[in-house]
Amino acid sequence: MKSITKQKSIEDIQEGLKGLDKIFVVGCGTCTTMTKTGGVEQVEEMKGHLQEMGKRVTGSTVIPTACDDMTEVAMKENEQFIRSADAILSMSCALGVHRMSLYLDKPVIPALDTLFIGVEETPGYFREACDQCGQCLLGQTAGICPITACHKGLVNGPCGGTNNGKCEVDKDKDCAWTLIYNRLKEQGRLDLMHQYQPPRNHHVILKPKSVKIT
Repeated sequence: MKSITKQKSIEDIQEGLKGLDKIFVVGCGTCTTMTKTGGVEQVEEMKGHLQEMGKRVTGSTVIPTACDDMTEVAMKENEQFIRSADAILSMSCALGVHRMSLYLDKPVIPALDTLFIGVEETPGYFREACDQCGQCLLGQTAGICPITACHKGLVNGPCGGTNNGKCEVDKDKDCAWTLIYNRLKEQGRLDLMHQYQPPRNHHVILKPKSVKIT
């Protein structure tokens, strides 16, 4: 399984880091190294871009595989550098962003857009964690994808059917936007709940999907 990604524009990355001055950069030694979007060379290049923006880079690392248990190990190994950062800039796929957000109480901002990805949690059991839309919102939604975590795929807050934190479609399922709200509140970033997301542009990634790595 490989996650195919492309780097966001420098302007989009700068906008995602607005108000966040000290940055720790994380790459991935597997998929994004292969696609040349988040390996050692790309992480070093990104550090230069951040410095040009006036950001302070507190450190960086390339996790061997950012979407598995190596993420937690890497976060602990770099704890002192991460602690002094305002946010983590992730040069991994969306699943790597999701993983990092599980172990950190700081914003994890994606530097990449994930185009397509498959997740196998246990042998034979697959769970969708990313819609491969090419328009990643995880930086604004605290690492929780509303398109896949919400039954209705809502990108501008909960519907009127949420009840005590549960989804009206499946009462055993947590409301995605309740989870997003709670995590943003912990991060002190609830202002992002007021940020309007325009309708999805389905021309960003046309089917059949393909990428040529040069």
